[in-house]
Amino acid sequence: MNEYYIVFPEGDVQEIPGRLPINELVDINGQGISLPLPTTRMIVFRVARIKVNENRGGNETFHFLEQMTAEELIPYAARS
Repeated sequence: MNEYYIVFPEGDVQEIPGRLPINELVDINGQGISLPLPTTRMIVFRVARIKVNENRGGNETFHFLEQMTAEELIPYAARS
């Protein structure tokens, strides 16, 4: 049995349905965000690091997130 979690910068942990790749852009619920972004004024996180705890009954995968600034989102936003 595998369990997947996102870990927010302030330490809160939330279970998610599956694994995320490094550098994936996600929303507050851990769902991937489709690009291009409609605006840079959004709450967006990037998967910065992944840690897997292997146990006898399965694995726990923790995706550590970092919040992106509006300036960091500019390359991902739609051009007008």
